[in-house]
Amino acid sequence: MTRTSHAPSAEVEFVLPVYNEQAALPLAVRVLSHYLSEHATYSWFVTIADNGSTDSTLDVARGLVAENPGRVRAVHLDEKGRGRALKRVWESSSATVVAYMDVDLSTGLDSVNALVDPLLNGEADVSIGSRLMRRSHVTRCLKREVISRCYNFLLRHAFHYGIHDAQCGFKAMTTRVARAMMPAIQSDEWFWDTEMLVLAWAAGLDVVQVPVTWVEDQATSVSIPRTVREDLDGIGRMRGALAEGTLPLDRVARSGHCARDVALAQRDPLAPIDPYVTTARALDEERRRAELAAERAASRRAGTPAPARAHIPSMR
Repeated sequence: MTRTSHAPSAEVEFVLPVYNEQAALPLAVRVLSHYLSEHATYSWFVTIADNGSTDSTLDVARGLVAENPGRVRAVHLDEKGRGRALKRVWESSSATVVAYMDVDLSTGLDSVNALVDPLLNGEADVSIGSRLMRRSHVTRCLKREVISRCYNFLLRHAFHYGIHDAQCGFKAMTTRVARAMMPAIQSDEWFWDTEMLVLAWAAGLDVVQVPVTWVEDQATSVSIPRTVREDLDGIGRMRGALAEGTLPLDRVARSGHCARDVALAQRDPLAPIDPYVTTARALDEERRRAELAAERAASRRAGTPAPARAHIPSMR
């Protein structure tokens, strides 16, 4: 059962998935809200997605909603699962863009606008933070650094994709893409991120990678052995699904490239028409991008080099 408070109307919904985070949650919400109030150039609200907490997290969340009317809401799921919570909130969002970050705020908030702006501007379908790019600044123990690099190396070879960091808890996508993709994701836990990125890449969506500043939370409760087992099982399952052609890649691909449509629908009808977004140009661009996405999806399934695509900056 899901219980939720009213969702405000906004361009971006930021989700904080939480499980037994009664101590960390108040500071996270206040810091994030303050930062967005000072720096966001778009309308926004924060959703606390409590998934099966057994402590006072839900009560704390309700108190934060009362403190921040119209800016913060709470969603409660009886079942545990970070991926489950994100799927539930993202696919039902009323915002144009959905984003999430870990409640420990390990990722520096100075990258928030770089994460969501390409989605709002129609330059990408999915946007992710990366701790493994040259311009990233990361502070963490050697053990977790080695595990992270080995896992992402394995992913790049297993799926022939160009994603540097699948696990950074700092991601966003257009809501239209989320609605098409979330029902196809099976993982309800930590493999959710990897499964989402494999689907996006295989479907030919535009994925932007943002270098971030990231500081390890020493108090993390993530079980590395259990997560590794889940990840290895997930990799095998996704490779099998790609080989068998059972993933809904066509549906996911059709959900992309929608930001221009949104911009056309929401533009001021009295404003001068920019020739770049005339109907004919928009339709031609959509057709061209759909063809390119189909080519890339086919080449990725075959494991061959894919043609270059627009709007994706250098991966290094």
